[in-house]
Amino acid sequence: MIDAPRDTGVAVALFASTNVDDVLVLIGFFSDPRYRPRQIVAGQFLGIAALVLASLAGALLSLVVAPAWLGLMGLVPIALGLRRLLPARDEEAEAAGGKAPVGHALAVAGVTIANGGDNLGIYTPVFATSPGPRLLLFVAVFALMTGLWLALAHRLVHHPALGTPIRRIGRVAAPFVLIGIGVMVLVEAGTVSWLYQGSSAQ
Repeated sequence: MIDAPRDTGVAVALFASTNVDDVLVLIGFFSDPRYRPRQIVAGQFLGIAALVLASLAGALLSLVVAPAWLGLMGLVPIALGLRRLLPARDEEAEAAGGKAPVGHALAVAGVTIANGGDNLGIYTPVFATSPGPRLLLFVAVFALMTGLWLALAHRLVHHPALGTPIRRIGRVAAPFVLIGIGVMVLVEAGTVSWLYQGSSAQ
């Protein structure tokens, strides 16, 4: 048996507490003319789905893959952030052409996954102690919350009064937010220490 109202509240709190910074990242993506909204939506849902599946298999995964190796995912947002700092090349033309590559959706998913270290750490023990019906409720709530996060970011970027300054700020801040997230992932996963120890041992 599950307590639907209580478990729904737990699911909302779990998602919100582990994905607050995703709103900033999504604002950055929605502010970038190279990314189509459908690609951002697809990438975000794909990334969240991957985090949920990884959390469900978290206990087994932690026995097979060291956290320091998983931390290498932090290189994804760092690479995207550095790329955005490079001089733009026909961004508006690419956006107007309507032929943005599928890789954009995968890039959004990669950033979501790389930024999901705290998701894995929190979701895994909760999922491990939850019966099947509660897990299904959690997955449904997470899907709804993902849609809400996307709608919120999109609304902020296209708000009549706030949209222009948010887009301007988002384009400037997004590269640094992505790089910061990547560095945080590398540090918190112990990847930096692991690489440093490895280089010192040689």
